[in-house]
Amino acid sequence: MRRVAVVVPQTGLRDALVRIAEEGCVELDRAEEAAPGAAAVRLQRLRGQGTTSESESAAPAVLAVTAPDLDMLGHRRQVALLAGEAQLEERAQGAVRQGEVAALAGWCPAAEVPRVADRLAAAGGALLPLPLPRGTDPPTLLRSGRAASFTPLVSTYGTPAYADLDPSWPAGLVYVVMFGIMFGDVGHGALLMLGALALRLGWPRPLARFTRLWPFLAGAGAAAMVAGTAYGEFFGPTGLLPVLWLSPLDAPARLLAAAVVFGAGLLVLAHAAGAVNRVRENGWAVGLYAASGCAGLLFYLGLALAAAGLLLHWRALAVAGAACAAAGLALVAFGLFRVTAGGGAGVAETVVRLFDVVVRTGTNTLSFARLAAFGLTHAALADLVWRGTTALSGHGAGGVAGAAVLFGVGTAVSFGLEALVAGVQALRLEFYELFSRLFETEGRPFCPWHVPRAEPADPAAKVIACSPG
Repeated sequence: MRRVAVVVPQTGLRDALVRIAEEGCVELDRAEEAAPGAAAVRLQRLRGQGTTSESESAAPAVLAVTAPDLDMLGHRRQVALLAGEAQLEERAQGAVRQGEVAALAGWCPAAEVPRVADRLAAAGGALLPLPLPRGTDPPTLLRSGRAASFTPLVSTYGTPAYADLDPSWPAGLVYVVMFGIMFGDVGHGALLMLGALALRLGWPRPLARFTRLWPFLAGAGAAAMVAGTAYGEFFGPTGLLPVLWLSPLDAPARLLAAAVVFGAGLLVLAHAAGAVNRVRENGWAVGLYAASGCAGLLFYLGLALAAAGLLLHWRALAVAGAACAAAGLALVAFGLFRVTAGGGAGVAETVVRLFDVVVRTGTNTLSFARLAAFGLTHAALADLVWRGTTALSGHGAGGVAGAAVLFGVGTAVSFGLEALVAGVQALRLEFYELFSRLFETEGRPFCPWHVPRAEPADPAAKVIACSPG
């Protein structure tokens, strides 16, 4: 992200702003407590009269190529053009004028600077890079376009600081994997894949605004199918698929242990990403001692190695892990004490917060056991539906019909219930166990100004130009 200045002749300010709005990749600074412009006053008056239809009021703002006659726009109830002019006036009020030159400051992605500069050059202006103001963090630009499928998962939690890593894709992949573990069934996963295909094709129409999330749904379905293949589940334990790894209901303890180990691996990655973020945010002086930084990573890695050494009966690995954990905990304690007032009160505060770090580390690790717990619940519900279906099917034609109804209704209920539970629980693990280590400070989202030009065929854009004088 680059801090930039838009410099244009005052006579070309409107043309330059129209070009910037059309590009939609520059966030301009706006004047604080600026009085409403002429277009904004007319727009408020028009909306206050209640003479515009709901479709007219909801129409997206557009900009005319040339300055329009605002009175005529109000008379013809051209809400979209008035809204565009109101936004343009608001940005223009933030311009600094000196002689015949006007300048505005803002933010622009570095990759877009040459393209925007070329557009402004055609209007007689220039886009000049500026040094980053001291103490100012640039706005954060998360992934967009096709790569934005997982961005809502991160933005729902908060906006990462500009210096932080963008976790959109890793977080999305982890989410769908955790969902698949809890929703492991090839048949149910295939239904999710069909739902993703329908969403991609824009059906049903009321959900068309969520079309860009279809890769998210498809990923969850694919992960559920992979886990279902490992469990041997196809609409329950129907026997149509062999068990490639384990059957959840036959080996619950093994599934629980695997879920905790998987969660520990995710926490190591979260700690590593958090350590990178702390160093990038505040440098090594803070990043080295932070509980969500390098010290926390060393502590958790040491615990993981010590646990592995004990389970495998490797004494050397257990001792090395315990030493790493102790060193990490000592660094965390030093970092916590540094931010206290010192003395006995500082020591007491450090001890309490250190105890919280240790307890939270253990509870966060064990929390991933819910992956197995809800996977077992899903398998148990599917098993219940299948047992009832097979029991009814052996009682003649009526039993077969009842079995079909039970299978359809039971599958629909278990599918809907478990999809909701798995989705919520995966989100909970993502937010509380993983994101809490990645994010320590919140950034500000990048909000570029984008207003398209009015279509050339729009009569209002053609005939409502300002009259001479």
